[in-house]
This record gives sequence, C-alpha cells and structure tokens, in this order.
Amino acid sequence: MRPDLAWGAECAWPERQDHKPATTPWKYLALALLLIGGLQFGRGAWIQAKAWLAQELIAHAWSRTLKGEQQVKPWPWADTWPVARLSAPALGIERYVLAGADGSAMAFGPGHVSGTPVPGETGNSVIGGHRDTHLAFLRHLKPGDALEIERADGRRIGYLVRDATVLDRRDVWVAKQEGPDRLTLVTCFPFDALRAGGPQRYVVFAYEFKNRGGERGTRG
Repeated sequence: MRPDLAWGAECAWPERQDHKPATTPWKYLALALLLIGGLQFGRGAWIQAKAWLAQELIAHAWSRTLKGEQQVKPWPWADTWPVARLSAPALGIERYVLAGADGSAMAFGPGHVSGTPVPGETGNSVIGGHRDTHLAFLRHLKPGDALEIERADGRRIGYLVRDATVLDRRDVWVAKQEGPDRLTLVTCFPFDALRAGGPQRYVVFAYEFKNRGGERGTRG
C-alpha cells in the first residue's frame, strides 16, 4: 500500500485534473437577476424620492395659502392644490388635503370630495384617500379620538371620532349634508386587500367639537 493512501491523503489532496470549466447558463441568469434587482431598487428609490419631493412642494404651497394666496398649485402643471391640513394628534399623523378626490389628486394626498364643504367649513365635509397610503391610519382610529383641521385662514377646528363602519360603495348617503358639522373620511376596504377599488368602503364619522365659548376653532 502506498504510504500516502494510509493517511487518507487522497481526500485532502486530490489528484490534479485539468478540466476546462464548462460554461453554464446559471452565470447569465445570476447576472440578469442582479440587473433586474438593481433596476427595481432604482425604481423604488425614485418613487420614494418623488413622493418626498411632492410632499415638500405641497407643504410649501400650504404655507403660501396660509399667507393669503388662493389655489396655490404645488407645481406648475398640477391640477390640484391644498385646501386644508388634517391631523390625528394621538397617532402623530398629519396630512394635506387636496382639492378633488380623483386619482391625480389622491396620488399625493387625501382628496376633498367636490360638492361638499371644504374641511373646516359648516356642513359635512367628505374626504377620500387610499387605504394603503395617506388614509391607512383610519384603521387605528377609535371612538373618542381627536382629529383637527387647519383651514386656509389659519383657524383650527377640532373633531371627535364618533363611529367607524364598513359600507357598500353605493351608500352615497354618507355625503348628505343634513345634521351637525362633521368630517366623513372614506377609504377602500379591506385594508389588506390585494387590489384596490372593491365594493366596500371604510368610513369614519367625526363630529365637530365646539369649545365652551361656542366659537368654531382657534387661530394658530
């Protein structure tokens, strides 16, 4: 017996074999996946950057609104503008409410439904938004929670959540104006649905909280 075999050296030091490595498609697949991943990462980063920039521009437009300008577009080609600022203090939430509840407006924030009073005004102001972005926080609101609207004149109006319920999207009575001053916040339901725009809506009703003096809100 060869002495190197007695030590089991054939396992640690295999005989050299000069085989030319075969070219396999796995290398190309890995390269393609890496490229796709890089493109997806870049696209996601761009979307996040665009969303951040949009919010900065909307905030700037709102500051100009508070100084007395009207219908201040956040960017020149925008077909919407901020009409109010909505806050949920207990959740640390702040959202700029934009004019109109169509897709182009709600891509950047909750939208005020035209035909209902501007948030903070007398009547039933209806605000719509996406369940997975700007109005995702509705699922965490409970009866008794406070909401606040900052109007274009700087006054702040307080509201208390009274109820939250799931309705059919055809229940348009939620936009009726009878009754006390209130906010009606509407988003799609369920919150974890794979696709938006189903037949159900999650609706939060918040009624104006008037202070002891009977005044509607305070100036910030």
